[in-house]
Amino acid sequence: MNEQTAGRHARRGLNRRGFLVAAGATAVGAALATTLPERADATARPFRVPIEDVRHTRTWMAWPDSTSIWGGRLGGVQADIALIARTIARYEPVVLCANPGGAARARELCGPTVTVLTSIPVDDCWMRDTGPVFRVDGAGGLDAVGLNFNGWGNKQAHARDARVAERIAAWADVPFTHADVVGEGGGVEQDGAGTLMATRSSWVNRNRNPGMSERRITDALCDAYGASKVIWFDGVYGQDITDDHVDATSRFLAPGEALVQMPLRSDTDAYARDARQQFAVLSRSTTASGRAIEALRLQGPDYERIRSTDRGFLASYANFYLCNDAVISARFGDRRADEAARATLTRLYPDRVIEQLDIDRLGTGGGGIHCVTQQQPVA
Repeated sequence: MNEQTAGRHARRGLNRRGFLVAAGATAVGAALATTLPERADATARPFRVPIEDVRHTRTWMAWPDSTSIWGGRLGGVQADIALIARTIARYEPVVLCANPGGAARARELCGPTVTVLTSIPVDDCWMRDTGPVFRVDGAGGLDAVGLNFNGWGNKQAHARDARVAERIAAWADVPFTHADVVGEGGGVEQDGAGTLMATRSSWVNRNRNPGMSERRITDALCDAYGASKVIWFDGVYGQDITDDHVDATSRFLAPGEALVQMPLRSDTDAYARDARQQFAVLSRSTTASGRAIEALRLQGPDYERIRSTDRGFLASYANFYLCNDAVISARFGDRRADEAARATLTRLYPDRVIEQLDIDRLGTGGGGIHCVTQQQPVA
């Protein structure tokens, strides 16, 4: 490993969103990744979580206001959340949950196009993980499932965030149920046609689901999402607060088509190995219906060329958000990689506007645009 490469890995570290751990509770080698035998056909379940490129009624977000979590970074993170909210609001309605004490600042930064709601209190901004997972039945019905958020395995205070999912469902006036598993929305990707993908590290983990086998967790996720198959990756245990959420690396584009953000050839850290494994597993996997999955590559940036020098920074182009008529993505200052990511997303979504945002302050928390948004699909 040459000096430049060694410097890249030392600066990147292995602790995405790691500084947040100190704000909450103390943190409480997998086998080769395989897919499990398929369960009963998903058509037996009337409700399912659709793929994310369907039309949305609105986007849900949350306003961070805790200095105990963010410290001196709070103002910058708030500015990034406001930028994301304002950008999405150009394409679809945005409802942002804020504590009463932070609502004035949220309204000031977000402007009149974003609805700020004070009746649903929050601890932090990660709506993908705390919000409800909305499901449709194809006949005009809509309901929601909660994934029993526990602060990524009791690593952060979450008394308010643990109730966000059910409170949003009540506000939206849709039926709500709790899943039979503990986890987060960023830990699952769905193709809307019966297939899920997830990392074992963020589900088959005693900090979320002690004593539960992979089979039981598979069944619970399939029940919650209206699916019949989970493609499992090993993931990365204990090196970031999420235990390696799949939505930072791999995304479904359509049934039978997925996208994986790939590291530089010289990258050899745990997350680089994880990304390569995810690509390899997807390339030999099939969907719930038996269709071979085509895995496409999205090149990640060079951490020596991005703007941020923060050790826990997450530079994920794959963590984009699909809203009505647009793709909301990030850029990190590696101009060549930023432009290549834009070109890839333009090719994949030719009928959508590609918006690339500077969200470096949010990235220091180890998250991105997909992490702080949750879609409510049109029923």
